Amino acid sequence: MTRPTTASGHKGLQFEQNLIFEQNTPGATAVDLPPVPVAKQRLGEVKRHTPVGLPGMSEPEVVRHYTRLSQKNYSIDSGFYPLGSCTMKHNPRLNEKMARLPGFAEIHPFQPVSTAQGAMELIDTCAHWLLELTGMSAVAMSPAAGAHGEFCGLMCIHAAHDANGQAQRKVIIVPESAHGTNPATAALCGYTVESIPANADGRVDIAVLRAKLAEHGDTVAAVMITNPNTCGLFERECIEIADAVHAAGAFFYMDGANFNAIVGRLRIADLGVDAMHINLHKTFSTPHGGGGPGAGPTVLSAKLAPFAPVPMVVKSGEGYTVEEHAGFGVAKQALGRMKGYHGQFGVFVRALSYMMSMGADGLKQASGDAVLNANYLMARLSAELTPAFAGPCMHECVFDDRFLKGTGVTTLDIAKALIDEGFHPPTIYFPLVVHGALLIEPTETESKQALDQFVTSMLSLARKAKEGRAAEFQAAPQLSPRRRLDETKAARRPILRWTPPASDKAQQAAE
Repeated sequence: MTRPTTASGHKGLQFEQNLIFEQNTPGATAVDLPPVPVAKQRLGEVKRHTPVGLPGMSEPEVVRHYTRLSQKNYSIDSGFYPLGSCTMKHNPRLNEKMARLPGFAEIHPFQPVSTAQGAMELIDTCAHWLLELTGMSAVAMSPAAGAHGEFCGLMCIHAAHDANGQAQRKVIIVPESAHGTNPATAALCGYTVESIPANADGRVDIAVLRAKLAEHGDTVAAVMITNPNTCGLFERECIEIADAVHAAGAFFYMDGANFNAIVGRLRIADLGVDAMHINLHKTFSTPHGGGGPGAGPTVLSAKLAPFAPVPMVVKSGEGYTVEEHAGFGVAKQALGRMKGYHGQFGVFVRALSYMMSMGADGLKQASGDAVLNANYLMARLSAELTPAFAGPCMHECVFDDRFLKGTGVTTLDIAKALIDEGFHPPTIYFPLVVHGALLIEPTETESKQALDQFVTSMLSLARKAKEGRAAEFQAAPQLSPRRRLDETKAARRPILRWTPPASDKAQQAAE
């Protein structure tokens, strides 16, 4: 059955919405402004010959336009978001309220430290919680996000090797099951990256790792692993990995992007980790959907602690000071400065609010709930989908495309069909080590009812695919404001700027 069409283009309460530039009514305005005074031209030949190009609109038109656009966005406030904590999960409103307190929201990095003692105490308290939760010796608070925290950890490792007369260590070993930022960061730091494959269980092959360490000898600077890894699995041999790495004279870096699966359950220091960044915007609320904000504090072992970057908040007597310069005081061996100011302060406020309101027991429950939800999805979806690896999983479950074999339906088709079901698609085709991957991360805040609704849709789609209804999938989505786009063309030939039709250009020239 075809969908009914309407003269307006609207579909029920879903309004067709043109670009704001296409709604221009010359002379219309939402505000009354005094006439622009005549001024002498002081820009030489740089003189405007056409109007600015801002559309004329009344206040109701502007409000309706942006309200309707917002309704076309899928949000965590409207439904289950299976992309999970990497991109978006529920952010308690209490944390937002705290970040908007005048003393925090209106603070300025250039004001004297004596007038920002509360902010300094907050940074120090947040750092204390991170050290308590990880068991590490020091934490650099300034890194701006996860990859920046990786950069900080590797630069500390670089500085430590240089100080120990081990400058020849130029190799970083990275398993295929690690996050893609790991080899990218290593390359950025000037290291040569050596990759090692995962075993059949989707984890680090420790025999291959030991062989690689022996092959490169005293040129290995560090091994970087992600734990839990990109397959949603815990690296069970983590301590053995750390022992092998340390025996080779190298450092053990652990990507902490998935710390939300294990926070409160174990101390990172007990795994033999030397450095790990923590995505505050993932584990401790403030999800970074839309590109920001984020924060990536890096916790360090005793061997790397002296090389932590400045600035450092230092408790001094009854108050706090800030060590801004490397080579002095507690920052005598600091690697230098990685970022302006003191880190992502607004994220610190949200993270500390989250930690203090949850408490140690609440954080432990949150990580447990995240793992429980992922395993629930894996168990229920396994009736029709094919898990990439045998369970149990951690905070996310991964399926491959074997269940679609011979159907003519692809992972992308499943993702598009989910839009018609009212769900944002999960991560697809990642991790790269899984063919046709569907990676689903439910997070800790989703209820069983929400998960069951998602399961119903996923199982229904899998059955339809197996019934030979490929044409329906290839046409999906059909119920969204826009149909399936040519994503390859959009990536290679993006249209980044609206230009008026030829008749409008002629009108502007005449004006």
